[in-house]
Amino acid sequence: MPIDHPSFGKLDDNRILIFDTTLRDGEQSPGFSMNLDEKLRMAEALAELGVDIIEAGFPIASVGDFESVRSVAELFANTGDDSPVVC
Repeated sequence: MPIDHPSFGKLDDNRILIFDTTLRDGEQSPGFSMNLDEKLRMAEALAELGVDIIEAGFPIASVGDFESVRSVAELFANTGDDSPVVC
């Protein structure tokens, strides 16, 4: 079944969507964390690589995580159809 979403255009069954969880799961590794600037740079790099969907974090975990997810979402807000979907 084709996917029809403005961010992806009309997709057929042969299109592979890249769903990246680096900003959420990446911080689950022992001894690894990113500050807000590092998360924003990572999100920009993922977008430049052509990632379709960026899972920005787990906003309920803390106020800091909430602000990070909001900042990543705002980074791509109203930037056009080529920007990734942030969830």
